[in-house]
Amino acid sequence: MSTVQAEIGVFGGSGFYQFLEDTEVVQVETPYGLTSSDITIGTVAGKRVAFLPRHGASHSIPPHLINYRANVWAFKKLGVSRIISPCAAGSLQKYVKPGSFVICDQYVDRTTSRKDTFYDGPVATHVSAADPYCPEMRQFAIEAAKTCDIECHPEGTVVVIQGPRFSTRAESNWFRGQGWEVINMTQYPEAHLAKELEMCVVNISLITDYDTGIPGVDPVSHEEVLHVFSANNEKLKSLLFKLIEFLPAERKHCSCGEVLAHSRI
Repeated sequence: MSTVQAEIGVFGGSGFYQFLEDTEVVQVETPYGLTSSDITIGTVAGKRVAFLPRHGASHSIPPHLINYRANVWAFKKLGVSRIISPCAAGSLQKYVKPGSFVICDQYVDRTTSRKDTFYDGPVATHVSAADPYCPEMRQFAIEAAKTCDIECHPEGTVVVIQGPRFSTRAESNWFRGQGWEVINMTQYPEAHLAKELEMCVVNISLITDYDTGIPGVDPVSHEEVLHVFSANNEKLKSLLFKLIEFLPAERKHCSCGEVLAHSRI
């Protein structure tokens, strides 16, 4: 087991780690099994950053089979206190356009049977999910987007579906009718597990397509998602690097590191 430490963890797709400096690859053993891949650790803006592609190095793990607990626990073991959780996502509202970004502040869980807690007993632990994303990191992400001149919605709700299938028109129309902005397959339980281990977490959703519940929109295809994601990948990298640069050394304006003190009787 490597003793290499990191301050910040990033979940995401392949390619990001190629821009890290002074890198090394480590394996982290966890009580929950294997992580999605080995973890690449490097330097960005003087900070040590751990990168883990949640779908695996070759994007071979579908969203419902990701070992979220192993991935999050491995970051914690490396010393990570902040997690950046970018993802490709669909839009449920016409004004949230493909190619734009949403810094989500809420999620709605519509997944089934995923391992979504580290606390199976014997101590009853009830971690609040009222405010799932770190308010301090969200503000830095919003400022980073402004600095990079990237179209960004400063708040939004992401509904997380089980996958790997996309929604029916009826499901998508239901989600849209609730006023939710974003749809994705991986934010839950990833974000909540990070919170359970008292890590800050922020989501950056890159909108790749309109979901099928919007009138006049053709059914989404995987090819379309990949095309828009690839076309905007450089913007995402710029935003991530600027966010890492902006993050201060210490967590001062959030209570993410004190979650367990309010979760047990």
